[in-house]
Amino acid sequence: MLRHTGNPLFEISNFKFAIPFAANAFFLAVFLLASLSAPASAQEKPKVRTITAFVRLDPADYKQQFADTVAMLRNAKARFELAGYQVQTIRISTQPFPEYTAGMSMPAAAALFHDLDALATKENVMLAIGPALMTEKDNSAQAQQLAEILAQTSNISGSVVIAGSDGVHWKAVRAAADVIKYLEDHTAQGLGNFRFAGIASVPAYTPFFPAAFHQGLGHQFAIGLESANVVAAVMAVKRDPEATRQALIAELGMHAMAIADIAGKIDQQTGWAYMGLDLSPAPMKNASIGSATAGFSGGRFGTSGTLTAVATITAALRDIAVTKVGYSGVMMPVLEDTRLAQLWGEGALTMDQLLAYSSVCGTGLDTIPLPGDVTPDQLARILGDVATLSVKLSKPLSARLLPVSGGKPGDQTAFDNPNLVNTVIQPLP
Repeated sequence: MLRHTGNPLFEISNFKFAIPFAANAFFLAVFLLASLSAPASAQEKPKVRTITAFVRLDPADYKQQFADTVAMLRNAKARFELAGYQVQTIRISTQPFPEYTAGMSMPAAAALFHDLDALATKENVMLAIGPALMTEKDNSAQAQQLAEILAQTSNISGSVVIAGSDGVHWKAVRAAADVIKYLEDHTAQGLGNFRFAGIASVPAYTPFFPAAFHQGLGHQFAIGLESANVVAAVMAVKRDPEATRQALIAELGMHAMAIADIAGKIDQQTGWAYMGLDLSPAPMKNASIGSATAGFSGGRFGTSGTLTAVATITAALRDIAVTKVGYSGVMMPVLEDTRLAQLWGEGALTMDQLLAYSSVCGTGLDTIPLPGDVTPDQLARILGDVATLSVKLSKPLSARLLPVSGGKPGDQTAFDNPNLVNTVIQPLP
């Protein structure tokens, strides 16, 4: 604990040291910020997967908006890293793009997104342009426009809302299936589908892509975590479910509160409103949620005990006392998690299993490799299952499906993307 003793002498625990105040004011400010914001006792720190800013894009002023937003995000990134939290990405999300392309000619809209994509590439920022379809009344042609935008860009993500509080959007389910087939055929290795999702009951201000969007005035931000490593460290110790839940609340909650505290200071000092934290313990390759749950169940991911492990993590996330946004559930992205990719390749993990685990607050079907001859009707049935489960349980789910053009069951994927783990394509159920 750090306390002031009335002179240029500070005490930390049982140690004392003197610092000349006049000469070291900046150092002290940095030291105080870091000591107050970053827990010192944790052996494992989560990463910040994303700081996502929400902007109400104005096509007449987008370059200045982009520059101002990037400046805020870089400032926020520096603050988190000062406190010891590595930031993986910074991202920008707009309102649903049909709101600002309405009335534009197709060439004008294409030019706008070409420029935005170039800006995102130059600034090393990811960009989401929101859902093409929000309701069943929306024109399905907007989904085709999104498909063409994604095919012609490299740093833009988007989505289609396939379910909400009004039920399953069956027209949107079919439109999303058509987008997936278009991106399979019109992007290298079908990787345009890495930047597209059908989203069901996903709320605004979700920081994770491709689902991110907002419907407000903009000038807000949210945080998404990459914390599978913290979950794995807790679940490696044999405990009963309740003791594990309490340990997760204590360990992950310590970091969540520290991160929320930093975000609150950014809110106060920049005028960008902090919306909350998506506590989903997103994995990344060897920081595997598949391995983490195995430490709890004593068996591989997918065997008996996996559902309990996922539910235990979810229950802990629910009880961490910070403002939450987005999914705040267990993410199981097959191609972003080395252990899950291995099990998928062995045929030891299926879409039905992943959907079952999503019923206790996973996040749906994420980065699932599929044979290239999957039809739009088959894709629509998969998307429909995700949408139906979301409506039944009133919970956010999404589907990011990656058909491999020409790929057949038994073939090894060869995705040229540093974030993806290649695996063996399995036959459709």
